[in-house]
Amino acid sequence: MLEKSGATPAATPPTAAKTSSEYPKLLHMNGTDITTQTPPVDARFFPRDEHFMRLALREAARALDHGDIPVGAVVVHGGEVIAAGHNERELRGDPTAHAEMVALREAARVLDGWRVLDSVLYVTLEPCAMCAGAIVLARVPRVVIGTADPKAGAAGSVLNVLAEPRLNHRPAVDSGLLADECANLLRAFFASRR
Repeated sequence: MLEKSGATPAATPPTAAKTSSEYPKLLHMNGTDITTQTPPVDARFFPRDEHFMRLALREAARALDHGDIPVGAVVVHGGEVIAAGHNERELRGDPTAHAEMVALREAARVLDGWRVLDSVLYVTLEPCAMCAGAIVLARVPRVVIGTADPKAGAAGSVLNVLAEPRLNHRPAVDSGLLADECANLLRAFFASRR
């Protein structure tokens, strides 16, 4: 079940790009590295899920180097990371360069086909409608989400593309893994732009 966090405003005023080194509190909330905090045990998640979500968080922080919203995604196949991506819309000037899209394109290339079967997509922010559609089309069997996106989320917050019974594929979805860390990264980014 997704929790509403209010993590992402719909639009932010344009400002000069900042690097990840200019956001020390994004990586060290209250002096603690967000990539090493330990959440309470949750039966919805497998033991390695936290490890892979932490990799997605690190990928999200890379988006800060070019002024993009810090969202990260990794695709795991056979227990190994085969693809990773972070938001690159500002960097590429491409409205489709969301973290999930970047990671899915790379996973399809690595797997030599458009089906991303027997894989898990870890993403720090609930996918939008475009990304959720790509997840369905790629036949990703499982998606693990960090935090909800109450303004544009398409995995239960605004829409639920991933559970739409009229579509030919519905992945398993587990939400809320490292939700606070994922949301804090986004909140700090947007607070720095106000």
